[in-house]
Amino acid sequence: MLQEFKDFIAKGNVMDMAVGIIIGAAFTAIVTSLVDDLINPIISLVSGGLDFSGLKIALGDGPDAASFNYGSFITAVINFLIIAWVVFMLVKAVNRIKEAAVAKEAEAPAAPAGPSEVDLLTEIRDALKK
Repeated sequence: MLQEFKDFIAKGNVMDMAVGIIIGAAFTAIVTSLVDDLINPIISLVSGGLDFSGLKIALGDGPDAASFNYGSFITAVINFLIIAWVVFMLVKAVNRIKEAAVAKEAEAPAAPAGPSEVDLLTEIRDALKK
C-alpha cells in the first residue's frame, strides 16, 4: 500500500496539480491586492466613496438583533466581477503572447525538403541499370 501511494505521488499529473495549486494561491494574493489596493480606490474615487458593505435590514429589535446584510453580498459580487475582469485581461494578454510565439515559429524557414519517394526509386533504378 505504501508503494502504491509513492507511485501515485510520483506521477507527473499529481505534481503538476500541486504546483498549479501553489501558483494559484500566490496568483490569488496578487489579484486580490491589485483589486483591493489599486482598482477599488479608483472606483471609490469615481463613485464618491460609495460603500455597500454597511447596507442591511434588521430582522429584530435591539442591538443584538440579527440582520440581513445584503450590502456585503453586493460588495462581494462587485469584487468578484472586478477580479474576473482582471483575470480575463491577464489571460488574454498571456494568450496574445503565446500566439505571437507560435506565429514566430510558423514563420521560421522550414528545412529544405529531401528527395521524394519517386526520386529515390528512380535513382535506385538508374543505379541498378549501371
